[in-house]
Amino acid sequence: METNYGHRSLRKGRFSAANNIYFITAATVDRSPLFSEWLYARAAINGFTQTKLLGHSRLLCWVLMPDHVHWLIQLADDTKLSTLVGSMKSASARLTRRAGCSQNIWAPAFYDHALREEDDIRSVARYIAANPLRAGLVDRLGDYPYWDAVWL
Repeated sequence: METNYGHRSLRKGRFSAANNIYFITAATVDRSPLFSEWLYARAAINGFTQTKLLGHSRLLCWVLMPDHVHWLIQLADDTKLSTLVGSMKSASARLTRRAGCSQNIWAPAFYDHALREEDDIRSVARYIAANPLRAGLVDRLGDYPYWDAVWL
């Protein structure tokens, strides 16, 4: 039996559509709560929010949780989803290691959901931003430091 079957199945049917919006979830290796450490969280955020890295794609909303991240991304015309997500994970991992983390950072796969035309983008963004509330990390969203949205 192949151990990466679950990861491979996440890639089946993955399609990158220009200007489409995707809800992405990426987890740390073994769901390790690395980003409970402020220094590592800031390093990861500095990595995945780099304007140069994103190019013409837009990071509409994100929340970094202790053991995973959610991104709401609008792809540029010339960008493949897997390439962009790989670059975001790589840049954030590199800066997290520079901050002193010796562990592997990201699990090899990610989950993606393409939003449909009828989906309310702001509702999805609110869902993403409210993740720390649902997880019981804070009582008020304003108390959680690791999130952002373009509508602020």
